[in-house]
Amino acid sequence: MTKNHEFIKRYEKLPVHIYDDQEEASSFIVDNILRALEEKEAHGEKLVLALTANSAAIPVYELLAEKHKAGRSFQNVVVFGINEYYPIQKIQLQSHYRFLKEYVFDVLDIPAEQIHCLDGETPREEVQEHCLEFEEKIASYQGIDILITSRMGSNEPGSPFNARTRLITLNTNTRIAAASEFFGVDFVPNYSLTMGIKTLLDSKTIYYLLWGENVSKAVKNLVEGDVSESNPASALHKHSAIEVLVDRAAAADLTRIATPWLTGPCEWTDELTKRAVFWLCLHLEKPILKLTARDYNDNGMSDLITERGPFSKINIDTFNKLQHTITGWPGGKPNADDSTRPERALPHPKRVIVFSPHPDDDVISMGGTVARLSEQGHELHVAYQTSGNIAVFDHEVIRFLDFLKDISPVYGLDEEKTFDIFTQARIDLGEKKPGEPDTESIRKVKGMIRRGEAKSACDYLDIAEENVHFLDMPFYETGGIKKKPLAKKDIDILCDLIDSIQPHQIFAAGDLSDPHGTHRICYTAILQAMDRLSDRPWFKDCRIWLYRGAWQEWDVADVDMAVPLSPEEVIIKRNAIFRHQSQKDPAMFPGNDAREFWKRAEERNHSTAILYDKLGMAEYQAIEMFRLYHKGMKL
Repeated sequence: MTKNHEFIKRYEKLPVHIYDDQEEASSFIVDNILRALEEKEAHGEKLVLALTANSAAIPVYELLAEKHKAGRSFQNVVVFGINEYYPIQKIQLQSHYRFLKEYVFDVLDIPAEQIHCLDGETPREEVQEHCLEFEEKIASYQGIDILITSRMGSNEPGSPFNARTRLITLNTNTRIAAASEFFGVDFVPNYSLTMGIKTLLDSKTIYYLLWGENVSKAVKNLVEGDVSESNPASALHKHSAIEVLVDRAAAADLTRIATPWLTGPCEWTDELTKRAVFWLCLHLEKPILKLTARDYNDNGMSDLITERGPFSKINIDTFNKLQHTITGWPGGKPNADDSTRPERALPHPKRVIVFSPHPDDDVISMGGTVARLSEQGHELHVAYQTSGNIAVFDHEVIRFLDFLKDISPVYGLDEEKTFDIFTQARIDLGEKKPGEPDTESIRKVKGMIRRGEAKSACDYLDIAEENVHFLDMPFYETGGIKKKPLAKKDIDILCDLIDSIQPHQIFAAGDLSDPHGTHRICYTAILQAMDRLSDRPWFKDCRIWLYRGAWQEWDVADVDMAVPLSPEEVIIKRNAIFRHQSQKDPAMFPGNDAREFWKRAEERNHSTAILYDKLGMAEYQAIEMFRLYHKGMKL
């Protein structure tokens, strides 16, 4: 049955467009920009854009650059930057001006006199006048035609909706979220210069961009929530020409996506049926086998019973599917009927590769499963895709360098000759300014620290030293948060390793919400490598399992394998995480979650076990969850 297109959006108070990917959405925006530019030029006018210095808009800027290379001029465009850290120099890596300069100003032919950005170098006593002049400059162009952003400038919760451009104090959460850009929260500026909410709302057209799983709750709150100054983005409800553009991951919590049966009749696929039953259980606080026909009827699912009933059959089928995801044998149980198990029994032992984007994601996200695979005799390989060197504090480097300095004379070593890298790192650290990226020598020492920690964790889990692989993929080694694009040499490294092992199982990170995007790049690289190796004889017998855990967790309805952990195994996992000492007390890039990674992992794994218990499964201490990859899967 086809739904009324508008009826399914009845919970939404803003126009939302869901795209398969960012590129498709960006093409829509750029087409509209070019159309608006043509109309302006036809009347002898200029098009005024307000642009965000946020990675969400990069695909838009890159597509504009392609249009310019193809011959489109942007000399009739005026640009205003939305906000800027304060105080900050324009040349600093974290400067919003520098971001826009690299992605827009340096690649488009916009005249310099038509580029206007808030200046983080303005003397404090001149800030108010600077902000007034910025507003006057916008007014001189008769306002902003198109605003492209992913948040309301730097306007914090509580900002008045009638505010204009001003200096604002950044709150703690904002500064923590920006810590990765500045190599530590202590170096994040306390203030920001920003367009006010009223200034932003005065834009004639607004494109609001939100991508990825980590913003799905914010999307729901924005689109379906109430207007409140505690949520600055909710001011967008007051705009008449606003379009919210999201990808499928960001749209996951919208009612029409998460619970479409509440918006009207559905096409009841196996997956949607399972998702609906789990939702009903949690909504009513009932296990699966205690759901009644009335429960279904009273919660918008009467047509599910009609199409797939009776209700008792739906309950039993869903219960069995969930139960069959549970296994204590993640590599398959030998000499056992595997017809209802998530992983096949043979061959045994299996050749297994666990890919870890950073040198601790393996134990954080699936440390209990790694321990099981090792204990159950599989040929287990762990491959660390990047060095993770930017996530080490400088004081950790100093501690190691001081150790080397003290130990050198004990063994008669000449520090200057034997430890050139370490000596240079000590010099570089002395000259390094707060917030500056590391030099090559510092990065090497930090990489060695993380490599040593990973080796220690693998040794604790009884993984053979020759089966621990440090790939140091080149895309990562820039010294900063911004990475290089994936290149052939990155994929070659993966292909060489995978083809040499010829695995029966690959475990890879499907946790794509890490602040820097490294997980997403590493996942993409693995898929490209596997696509290149798809003609190998061993390929057809290889399964890819995707894990999460550091930043998010799978929805139980999506899970294909659940590995329960005993209290003792939880301790083993914790101890393996503790071997990564440089990532504790606290980690350099914790994101908005203040808990340490071991704490996050334990609480999430325990919450998953509680969820399985509530749905009617056996009670466990903790559970790690996995999805089986299939070609074309959307995460």
